[in-house]
Amino acid sequence: MKRYISIFFNIIFIFTIVNGQVSDSLKKGDFAPSWSLKSNQGNFEFLNNWTVKDNRQLRKPMTQPDRHAVIMIFFATWCPPCVKQLDPLEDIFQKYKNKKVKFFIVDITEASRKDSKDKSWPKAEDLFKEKKITIPILNDNIYSAADKYKITVIPTIFVIDKSQIVRDVIKGFDKEDDFKGTFELSKIIEELTTQ
Repeated sequence: MKRYISIFFNIIFIFTIVNGQVSDSLKKGDFAPSWSLKSNQGNFEFLNNWTVKDNRQLRKPMTQPDRHAVIMIFFATWCPPCVKQLDPLEDIFQKYKNKKVKFFIVDITEASRKDSKDKSWPKAEDLFKEKKITIPILNDNIYSAADKYKITVIPTIFVIDKSQIVRDVIKGFDKEDDFKGTFELSKIIEELTTQ
């Protein structure tokens, strides 16, 4: 009996240590993990093409010498708030697309499709064509970026500055707060593009 109690407490101890080492989701001020994801055009996009730590060089400095802020939106077509958020995000994208800021929709629909019995969700590119959304789509078909960014809620927007630091995290979307959220995101982007 003492042996079982000892094993039980050892398991609880190990579980406590492991859980203590796992941090919650990323937050303001955290370093944004690097990623590479395939676009709908078939080429790979890398976070380090656009933003890196202050003392580092961009991935392709000869062809892309300027740092950019990066807006990452984790999204799935089966998520009604994600779909409702597309129009206000497209407006912001159009406003800033010629500034030093890159927008990416990180689509987890296909990864979700593998885990679900419901296979009827539309593909992101079809939905975007229908809604006239032009924000670039990156496919996270195996949750690689979603896991690195510890995504537990979608939509989730990460605003990353030119030094690869998370400047803001916006979770969820409520149509009632549309104006406030759009204003706040625009304000942050304006600040980041004037630095």
